[in-house]
Amino acid sequence: MDLKVKNDCCAADFMPVGELRAVQLSRLQKIVEHAYNNVEFFRNRMNENGVKPSDIKALEDIQKLPFSKKIDLRDTYPFGLCAVPMSEVVRLHASSGTTGKPIVVAYTKEDLDVWAEVMKRGLAGAGLSEKDIIQIAYGYGLFTGGLGAHYGSEALGATVVPASVGNTQRQVMLMRDFGVTGVCCTPSYFMHLIEQAKLAGIDMRDLPVRVGIFGAEPWSQGMREQLESGSGIEAFDIYGLSEIIGPGVAIECTEHQGMHVFEDHFYPEIIDPDTGEVLPDGEQGELVLTTLSKYAMPMIRYRTRDLTRIIAEPCKCGRTIRRIDRISARSDDMFIIRGVNVFPSQIESALLTVPGVTANYLIILTTEKGMDNIEVNVEMSPEAFSDQVKVLESLQRNITKAVESVIGLRIRVKLVAPQTIARSEGKAKRVLDQRIKG
Repeated sequence: MDLKVKNDCCAADFMPVGELRAVQLSRLQKIVEHAYNNVEFFRNRMNENGVKPSDIKALEDIQKLPFSKKIDLRDTYPFGLCAVPMSEVVRLHASSGTTGKPIVVAYTKEDLDVWAEVMKRGLAGAGLSEKDIIQIAYGYGLFTGGLGAHYGSEALGATVVPASVGNTQRQVMLMRDFGVTGVCCTPSYFMHLIEQAKLAGIDMRDLPVRVGIFGAEPWSQGMREQLESGSGIEAFDIYGLSEIIGPGVAIECTEHQGMHVFEDHFYPEIIDPDTGEVLPDGEQGELVLTTLSKYAMPMIRYRTRDLTRIIAEPCKCGRTIRRIDRISARSDDMFIIRGVNVFPSQIESALLTVPGVTANYLIILTTEKGMDNIEVNVEMSPEAFSDQVKVLESLQRNITKAVESVIGLRIRVKLVAPQTIARSEGKAKRVLDQRIKG
């Protein structure tokens, strides 16, 4: 580990494990007491489970505490989970609320300092420094992505280009003219930037951009390969969620062997999503997070619905904080077709093994004669696009076979021309559910 890189990161990344566990326990005890004393919801839940803050004597005692879920934030909308007076809240963020009431999260000044710190540590771990020019192409506003990446980049000392989303041609122009070396956005949007640059006669590989920090939506190893080959960058996976703090809960280092969780601030557990049983490190399950130092709106054992595993083995980078594997799927993204559990990420992984296929696709779920079906519209690459029936039929067969080998179902595949599927400036919409309900 280069000493300069280590100094650019917080010392907590390299803290001896025993010392780290002591910090976690101390912070856990304080945050549980804070939540119990100041949030009626947590106090009632703990009382129902017969738990008091004084019962948390070891880290393992976290298992005595009740879980919290997204519905709890909606049921207490807008400020029912706030643990401090509004006079101490300096910022509010919220989800889009497309599936109901928005999820509202609050921050004290100290909470924002923690957020900037973990983002700084993550960016430094990805090889960025005060010498870089970082373009933020996440949305600004109530969405946490833009401002989270912005303040983390400023804390790092980098030059920040607050481009937000949209105006794609201008984004490419800024990258070229400003000499941008780092980009933060969704992976699907960066793929769109690569395509639009190419249409404008600009090869992204000729630009100085060398690092991409991609999050806010699941993405596969195949997508990583397309992003890197199309732009010449090194792609890093970042993880976070508004309910916990925003982006910056975990991020890859340059070893790319999982995402380091900043577990001095966010305590991770993996549970069986069906039983709630805590699983040992290394086993796949649902990620549960507890905020250890977020005081405006602490979250105790929050069920993320994200499926992954904890990697406890030491990382070659020298960091002692544990890692989580790439988020394989979200349990609430799963759909069931003919008795088979299917995740969109499985279909993406299969698609991107087939030459001539791009990362742009749309899964359409329909009901015909009482039976649910899947059709996948797949966008061909310009090189593979052809008007020869035999070529198209061969590509269609290859895609069908690749998907069937992964999910065990034969699906319909519809090939569409390049630039046909609508692009998103935020999170990509991959599933269109037209099934008959009831």
